[in-house]
Amino acid sequence: MNSRADQLKAFDRLLTIMDELRAQCPWDKKQTMETLRHLTIEETYELGDAILDNDLEEVKKELGDVLLHIVFYSKIGSETNDFDIADVCNSICEKLISRHPHIYGDVKVENEEDVKRNWENLKLKEGKKSVLEGVPNSLPALVKANRIQEKVAGVGFDWEEPNQVWEKVEEELQELKTEIDSNNTDAIESEFGDVLFSMVNYARFLNVNPENALERTNKKFSKRFKYLEEKAQALNKPLKEMTLAEMDVFWEEAKKL
Repeated sequence: MNSRADQLKAFDRLLTIMDELRAQCPWDKKQTMETLRHLTIEETYELGDAILDNDLEEVKKELGDVLLHIVFYSKIGSETNDFDIADVCNSICEKLISRHPHIYGDVKVENEEDVKRNWENLKLKEGKKSVLEGVPNSLPALVKANRIQEKVAGVGFDWEEPNQVWEKVEEELQELKTEIDSNNTDAIESEFGDVLFSMVNYARFLNVNPENALERTNKKFSKRFKYLEEKAQALNKPLKEMTLAEMDVFWEEAKKL
């Protein structure tokens, strides 16, 4: 691995290139924080894909893309004299020191859960009115549900045992079934949401990230379905003309790959 001196040299090189691009490249000159926003979100998802695929070479590349965006935003901030990359770095350094009194102070902790509770309590002392303020409104619903539950658990609002959460899942499933039988559309949607929320909660007790779990299933399904499409194409038979039984033969084959 690179020495700290080489790491700092590489970071300085990136900052210099960013300065040059901002001054000389027509595309880079035009960018604003607003125009970069959707690209940053896209890069973050690409990084997430690489992590799930365990493709470390791709993780390295995508981390570079994300880092570029951080440097880009900081460069734009410096042009309006609001902040620069040093301010960004110092800000997170101060936050980390403040939020880790068990490392940089005299607070004693026994385990990871103590650290999480201290983190949320410190945020409230810093002036936040709610532990939920740190959950972005624009997060996808599944990710948001997970973060909400993690946040409230950090201040002690949580179940004590996994079996209690599973009982809640079963309770919500029964309530959903009741509304389905009643054919109450609004209530069905509401109860379906409750089922998903309780399943996300149960995932936390199983130490499973629900977003990662669902995305793995998405990838698995897509891979199998593409295999089915390839087999249908080899037979010169459109999928819509195949029976479910015919499709299922190839689906079972795909599951063994």
